[in-house]
Amino acid sequence: MIVIGTDTHKRTHALSAVDEGTGKVRAHRQIDADEAGHLAAVKWARGLDQQRVWAIEDCRQVSRRFEQALLAAGERVIRVAPQQMGASRRGERQPGKSDQIDSLAIARAVVKDGVDSFPVAYLDEQAMEIRLLFDHRNDLVVERTRVTNRLRWHLLALCPELERSLKRGSLNKARVLDRVDRRLRQLGPGARVRVAREQVSRIRSLTGQIDTLKRELRVLVEAHRPELLAEIGCGELTAALLIGRTAGAERFKSDASFALQSGNAPIPCSSGQRTQYRLNRGGDRQLNHALHIIAITRANHDPATKEYLVRKERDGKTKKGALRCLKRYLARRFHRILSLPAVTEQCDQHEFGEIPPHPRRAQLSDVEPITAAPCPMPCVA
Repeated sequence: MIVIGTDTHKRTHALSAVDEGTGKVRAHRQIDADEAGHLAAVKWARGLDQQRVWAIEDCRQVSRRFEQALLAAGERVIRVAPQQMGASRRGERQPGKSDQIDSLAIARAVVKDGVDSFPVAYLDEQAMEIRLLFDHRNDLVVERTRVTNRLRWHLLALCPELERSLKRGSLNKARVLDRVDRRLRQLGPGARVRVAREQVSRIRSLTGQIDTLKRELRVLVEAHRPELLAEIGCGELTAALLIGRTAGAERFKSDASFALQSGNAPIPCSSGQRTQYRLNRGGDRQLNHALHIIAITRANHDPATKEYLVRKERDGKTKKGALRCLKRYLARRFHRILSLPAVTEQCDQHEFGEIPPHPRRAQLSDVEPITAAPCPMPCVA
């Protein structure tokens, strides 16, 4: 079998085919990033070996079309994280950097770690739509923050007492913006007043777009994966982040693979008689952030989670270590939810025992429960 490393760009893709067992180079190829180039790549690969796997650097914006073409042609595709490709390139004897060197590094990273250790490419159009809208909403939030900061500087020069009375985040509210606009209209004409009023109007427009996108995301999440909204600490934005960054839970062969991708797999740092695990700083940090939000919310508001954390601390864990155990449990829990096609029961029996339903969440008591499975990785700090 051969592994075809692919370094993707906007206009061209570099391909390098190596033997899966030895890493020996079989061939190189560069194609155009269009339909004709995709077809030429498939024909070229089929002429090299009957058994092949495509390893593509995980850069969704430039690799998505090529992934779609390969999957539509029935090819097997896996995704390689950019940091793994970088480590492989540093180990090469050939110095420098080029598209051919990068594609060869991608292929040899897969040969080194094994094909089965990488997530399989899976195109979930609904998840992609949710991710695009979520990212667009985040961009609008960043833009609103930028405009708000500039408005406060203008208010500091025009009405310092008004600026001091504005709490953090208060300019996101319509009634506060109305109060600021009324105060600005009372001032005399001037360039600073004009700019400040335009910024008030801009903040009002951005807030309307942000709120609209939030409502749209809730509708999409309810249609795509309503089970997430029944989980304590998982609102529509966190659920959209989970769905979008997971990009199809089917591509992970187990919850341990999902935990590794989300940066929640424990990393051993033991020495001698001391057995210890440390924080994993790898993986998708956005996915890790979503699970962290859920963990903190449960730790503050869910009695069963509080009892679990206390039990972990009695067992010798630090507070941060107990929280990492909780996040590892949540990685297993949410991988199971994201992998099931049907609505599932709210909680399973693993670790926490019977967790009472949250009073503000939907009740899902009339469906089949999730069967608890043993965890393939230790829940340790």
